[in-house]
Amino acid sequence: MRKLRVAAVQLRSGIDPAANRAHALPFLREAAMAGARFIATPENSLRLDRDRQRMLTAVGPEEGDSELKAWARIAQELGVWLLMGSGAIANGAGKVFNRSFLFNPDGKIVARYDKINLFDVTLGGGETYRESETVEGGANAVLIEGPHNSKIGLTICYDVRFAPLYAALARAGAEIITVPAAFTVPTGQAHWEVLLRARAIETGAFVIAPAQGGKHEDGRSTWGHSMIIDPWGNVLASLDHDDPGVIVADLDLDHVEAARAKIPAWQGGRDFTGP
Repeated sequence: MRKLRVAAVQLRSGIDPAANRAHALPFLREAAMAGARFIATPENSLRLDRDRQRMLTAVGPEEGDSELKAWARIAQELGVWLLMGSGAIANGAGKVFNRSFLFNPDGKIVARYDKINLFDVTLGGGETYRESETVEGGANAVLIEGPHNSKIGLTICYDVRFAPLYAALARAGAEIITVPAAFTVPTGQAHWEVLLRARAIETGAFVIAPAQGGKHEDGRSTWGHSMIIDPWGNVLASLDHDDPGVIVADLDLDHVEAARAKIPAWQGGRDFTGP
């Protein structure tokens, strides 16, 4: 039996990376003290800033980034696997990557994932987002071996609406899929839990979804309601609000094989033609 205690940390990040890290640290310590061996934080944990020019001026390349080094030291100090949900990293061509970083307990970056599906939407009521104006989308799905030989697939926020990515991760062996997010309030109210539970059920994998929540320094509001879901779609732990906090759950990784054996739809359906 492979059991893994995990945690999702809900944050309300602003535009100052050092302040964001300082705000996150007590929650990371709380999760580690609760016995979590794998801790995940939300999308935009480094910086959440809708001001395109201010953000592009502030960010730099990954090499030599002092904040990444600080997050690495936290993982090492706490002795945990730490998924820093995402941060903006300059791409050298006038845009950034929205990149997840997974640190092992030695503080080494063992995986990176650049968000593939970018949030270009018009929600109505004057709420419009064009992430692609600032962010260069990734092109590679990422699967990494984590604690207890677990197989972890990395995704970010809007990716959750694109089931083929999750199906590919499941077929590659993902037992846990992470969804660090900064969902808007209207889309969160309508779709957040439904999408997360659907992806867990379809893939037969655990889903860990740490979220940004509340009114942010840049004026944006996010939904919060972080969740951890099992392969049968059951919610193991959740927050019912948008304030910062921590949730912890014990994952029995053997449940992945059991769920997939019952309903093998994750393997893919029959070929067809049309319409």
